[in-house]
Amino acid sequence: MKKILLSVWVVALSLTMIQCTSSGSGNSAGAGKDSPKVKNVIVIIGDGMGVSQVYAGLTANKGSFNVERCQYVGFSKTYSANSYVTDSGAGGTAIACGIKTNNGSIGVDANKNVAKSMLEYASENGLSTGIVVACELTHATPASFIAHQAERSMVEEIALDYLNSNITVCIGGGRKHFETRADGQNVSDQMKAKGFQVAYNMDDVKKVTSGKLLGLVADSHPAPYPERGEMLPESVQTAINLLKTNNKGFFLMVEASQIDWASHANDTQAVINEMLDLNNVVKVAYDYAEKDPNTLVIITADHETGGLGINGGNLETGELKGGFTTKGHTGVMVPVFAFGAGAKEFAGIYQNSDILGKVLNVWGFKK
Repeated sequence: MKKILLSVWVVALSLTMIQCTSSGSGNSAGAGKDSPKVKNVIVIIGDGMGVSQVYAGLTANKGSFNVERCQYVGFSKTYSANSYVTDSGAGGTAIACGIKTNNGSIGVDANKNVAKSMLEYASENGLSTGIVVACELTHATPASFIAHQAERSMVEEIALDYLNSNITVCIGGGRKHFETRADGQNVSDQMKAKGFQVAYNMDDVKKVTSGKLLGLVADSHPAPYPERGEMLPESVQTAINLLKTNNKGFFLMVEASQIDWASHANDTQAVINEMLDLNNVVKVAYDYAEKDPNTLVIITADHETGGLGINGGNLETGELKGGFTTKGHTGVMVPVFAFGAGAKEFAGIYQNSDILGKVLNVWGFKK
């Protein structure tokens, strides 16, 4: 009898890991054989976000979290080409370009050869593209989708990669790397010449309702949450509004950047704050995907930071007791939550470098 009960429990647990459906979501897109064609892909990266960071946010939100509306869950293995513990450059490049590269590299393989990114595949196939982040636009994770540089520290070169790309919308910090440069160039003016509207605060960002947009909302990085306000979810909504006008579809990469920094600092409350901001971003993306059946939303991380453990808490009060094992990154697998058209493709355990191939497959694009 014990063996039978154990077998039933194992099967139930396996099914739970493969498919999760929140009672708050009536949407079943991506769950059946006749899933709608994928036109739009939104990739949300919680930098440094492991399962514990997710559960910290859920606990602080008193037992509910928008990520729970996902339909399929997977895990990705994050090691880089030259290290068991990846950095954001190699981790971001693996997701964006489908390759394992060396720590510190951006959009190139371990031999420094250029690797095409998810954003570039989308652009080549006629889709509109966007990047929205809570850090400098030239930082490692966003750079992995737009740039090809040997080192993540090459921020002025990365800014030029924005200029030379076919991106439609980019919103984040880092104005100084576009305008106060060692080479004297003003990349913002050059992007204006290419038809971009340039906005320097969220009020002006939200006024843009059509065309191309470069939003530089901070000279360096935006402030932590909640000090920066609703910059990230509002920017995501603005980006979707601009990108969705393309009948062929769009690609949008969003980074909740400062989960990583809070985890590096071993600051549990700061982690919670940033996760609550991510929760608001996920709502914007999931709500759009519920309205547009041709949209896929993927939420994942480039790596986990801090080795966060949940040592106690209270779901009624939102109190949490957390502890950390390191101030650096860790090598553990990170979650992949998928929602919408094509979501079932993202169940299971796989390499972070497999995500690009899965996205191209549901898009129907050739690598």
